[in-house]
Amino acid sequence: MSNIIIYLGFIITAYAVIANDVIQTLGTFLASNSKKKWWVLWAFAATILTATLFYGWYHNGGDVSYGRLGKIPLPENLQWWYLLAPLSLLIITRLGIPVSTTFMILSLFSSSVIIEKMILKSVLGYALAFTSAIIIYYIIARKFESKRSLERLENEKKDQKKYWLVAQWVSTGFLWSQWLIQDFANIYVFLPRALSLQELLVSLGIILLIMMYIFKNKGGKIQDIVTKKSNTTNIRSATIIDFIYGILLYFLGTLSSIPMSTTWTFIGILAGRELAINYLLKSDQLKYSYKVIIKDLAKVNIGLVVSILIAYIIQFIKE
Repeated sequence: MSNIIIYLGFIITAYAVIANDVIQTLGTFLASNSKKKWWVLWAFAATILTATLFYGWYHNGGDVSYGRLGKIPLPENLQWWYLLAPLSLLIITRLGIPVSTTFMILSLFSSSVIIEKMILKSVLGYALAFTSAIIIYYIIARKFESKRSLERLENEKKDQKKYWLVAQWVSTGFLWSQWLIQDFANIYVFLPRALSLQELLVSLGIILLIMMYIFKNKGGKIQDIVTKKSNTTNIRSATIIDFIYGILLYFLGTLSSIPMSTTWTFIGILAGRELAINYLLKSDQLKYSYKVIIKDLAKVNIGLVVSILIAYIIQFIKE
């Protein structure tokens, strides 16, 4: 029974985490490259994922989580109730609600002390992302986000467009690798902390198939959280968003090995960016932006509330 729970838990969790969280890192990339064939974008993301996974496995003695599961042991006997969290996440993901997969999944295996540290680190991530996005976009919005600048972009020479295209793919690759280093812990929490080569290859195959399905469907419902924001389909905006997000994840990752919610950081960047653009450009969409920001923040807190409820339910079942 325990082995079945392990395999089911991994598959369900891998799909739910990737489907829910992949839009944080690749959402703007998919939006601004919507005219390209889906398998080209998938191959690019799959190559980086494979390299990041093998690097972590090789340099950490089989631990693909980069040490983030070091203080979160795998229970010796997994019961059916451990599937409640990934199943709940799967349902929420299918509804198109971006929630924190870190809280939804890792809270089942973590002590109250670790959960508290994860929450504090995630709140710090949101605050840093929100503040830095406001400052950066307040400085560059007139040059990159105004209607006049967007019209200029359409008339730019092909060489200039190629420059931004290369810059975007580089920034996306950097961001994608940093996100994976953070979220491999969520994906692999149901598997042994040190994987054999066979376990690594099988798990990688499953993940790549899940990504193939998601890319073919252009991100699914959660992609709306990106496309509804101002100019996110613009390649320059996508490049800057990805670069800021990647730097923040790298910085937060070096602070400690405690897992964090990358979703909160992502929502913080989009929120700060949206406010700065609409305020600086004196857009009539400012009131609408406030509503969207509050709505997005409410959505990501659903994951926190649900994860706490599930954790209490499981403790009740155990007793």
